[in-house]
Amino acid sequence: MEIVSRIAELMSEHYVFPDVAAEVVGVLAAGSYPPDDLAAAVTRDLQSVNGDKHLRLIHHDDPLPAGHGDDETDIATMAAWADRTGGGVASVQRLDGGIAHLDLHPVLFPTVVSGDTIAAAMTLVASADALVLDLRRCLGGEPGMVAFVCGYLFGAEPVELSGLFERTTGRVAQSWTPPYVPGRRFGPDKPVAVLISDTTFSGGEQLAYDLQQTGRATVVGQRSRGGAHPRRAFRIDDHLELTVPVARSVSPITGGNWEGTGVVPDVETAPDETLPAALTLLRDR
Repeated sequence: MEIVSRIAELMSEHYVFPDVAAEVVGVLAAGSYPPDDLAAAVTRDLQSVNGDKHLRLIHHDDPLPAGHGDDETDIATMAAWADRTGGGVASVQRLDGGIAHLDLHPVLFPTVVSGDTIAAAMTLVASADALVLDLRRCLGGEPGMVAFVCGYLFGAEPVELSGLFERTTGRVAQSWTPPYVPGRRFGPDKPVAVLISDTTFSGGEQLAYDLQQTGRATVVGQRSRGGAHPRRAFRIDDHLELTVPVARSVSPITGGNWEGTGVVPDVETAPDETLPAALTLLRDR
């Protein structure tokens, strides 16, 4: 099948783990894919070797734009999505006891798309005595936005966050909090609780993981989904999109990441107890 052959070529050329790519290509070559279940069947085989949840063939009901996968087209698509979802800021609330609650979903959009929106939201919570950063419905995001958000929760001195090992360079590209952010910082000293769930994924997990590993925040909730490999999208045809991880996150503290394991909360709760537990934690400090 021509589509499967194209997928195998892209895997071999781009997947962050070349040895795993070779195994997956072998699985694809031996596979049988019914047209009415193509995307799901191929995805099962793509993930069969190492369980990488970012490795997928996705069927879209609406036709994909001709430039899907190119930076300019993808930014335009992201901008339109951000316009429909408040730039990724679902709500900002001031709760009793001087606690601010910031809910970020569906994703952490790129800073070029939602930087102003995030800056406004972070400025609103800056004067609070404590912060609940709610990532329970955050499905992913752009690593640059992770660093941008973290910039509001530390001081002006840059702090190193998880970098990206890239197959193309064979090196880890470092990531640091910015020395300057627009608006007001919440700062490095007031308590932060980060909420996660079994829906939290990818960039949302990175934000939780980095704040946890640097000791900046306490993570509350349920173990997250476990996807630490940033991916690139490829347009296969009008309705099929292949996502292939081209890098892996590397923490400067642990040397690892949350792939497969998820982010493990410091305080594990039942889903309906997550926010109350976080509020109790912050009020007791």
